[in-house]
Amino acid sequence: MYAIVKTGGKQYKVAAGDIIEIEKLDAEVGDKVQLDVICVVDGGNVEADPEKAAGTTVTAEVLDQFKGEKQLVFKFKKRKNYKRTKGHRQQLTRVRIDSIGAQKAAAKKDEPKKAEKAEEAPAKEAEPVEALDAVQEVEQKAEDAANETAATAEETAEEVQEAKAGDAEAAEEATEE
Repeated sequence: MYAIVKTGGKQYKVAAGDIIEIEKLDAEVGDKVQLDVICVVDGGNVEADPEKAAGTTVTAEVLDQFKGEKQLVFKFKKRKNYKRTKGHRQQLTRVRIDSIGAQKAAAKKDEPKKAEKAEEAPAKEAEPVEALDAVQEVEQKAEDAANETAATAEETAEEVQEAKAGDAEAAEEATEE
C-alpha cells in the first residue's frame, strides 16, 4: 500500500516506513504530523479522488530539521560586465512515515530475533567450505598453467641459444673459406 501526499507545494509517493525529506514543517523532533493525502493505492484498489482519499490519514514522525545542499544562483549579462553569485540553502525536515490509514510501519527488529539468527549461523558455514574447495581447485589450475608456461619458455630459450650457436659456426666456416 502506498499513498501520494502533498506538502510544501510538492507531491511525494510514500509507503509505511519510508524516510523522506520535505519542505520545513513547524514541528519539533519527535513530533507526529499528519500529511494531506491526494491518492491511495492498496493493491488493485486505487482511490484517486482527493476528497475521498482525504479520509485516509498518513502520519509521520519528525526525525530531523536541517538545511539542504547549497544551490548556486549565478546572474550574468554578456558585454555588460555584470556577474553576481549568490547561494541558497533550503530548510528541510526529514520524516519517517509511520502509518497509512490502518497500515502501520514494520516494527523494529527485537534482540531475540538476533539470537535466533546467531543459532542459524553454524548451518551456513557449510557453504564457505565448498567455496574454499572451488577456490583451491582454481588456484591449482592456475599454478599448473604457470608451470607449463615456464617449461615452454625454457624450451624456447634453449632453441634460441642453439640457433645462435649454429649461426656462429656458419659464420666461422664462411670466414675460413
